Amino acid sequence: MSEGKPLVGIYPGTFDPITLGHCDIIRRGSKLVDRLIIGVTTNPSKNPLFSPEERIAMVEREAEALGIDNVEVVGFNALLMRFAERQGAQLIIRGLRAVADFEYEYQMAGMNQQLNDEIETVFLMADVSLQPIASKLVKEIAQFGGDITPFVSPAVKDDVVERVAAQGLKGDY
Repeated sequence: MSEGKPLVGIYPGTFDPITLGHCDIIRRGSKLVDRLIIGVTTNPSKNPLFSPEERIAMVEREAEALGIDNVEVVGFNALLMRFAERQGAQLIIRGLRAVADFEYEYQMAGMNQQLNDEIETVFLMADVSLQPIASKLVKEIAQFGGDITPFVSPAVKDDVVERVAAQGLKGDY
């Protein structure tokens, strides 16, 4: 990809759970860099369904299923730019689904640039068929007994359905 120093990108997220949209960004983002680090972060404000360790394992499994050899999964609980610096990253890769995503991501990219202007942010538009997918909505659909098959891999579907059932969250309609 790059001459000399390998180009390292970070694709950060909570991945609770990892969706087909995330997998699309991983697949496409991996083509832009020599090494893509999927940074699985903690974010208690998002009411995670899975622990950080479970999410890391889930993302590792899904990344392996994609058959991409330049991807690595790393958990972190730090400021994104500090994590990126420690990993030697030159790029932050972010997926965009809609205008609302852009407004938030644009603000974050500006703040990150203030923290370290040597690390660029690159936005990838989600595939049109995957744009409506959001982890939060996948969890809500599952919690009310809906079918999440169109939004996640079969293995992730099983993980989510099992967790929802174990927590007694499945709604009755």
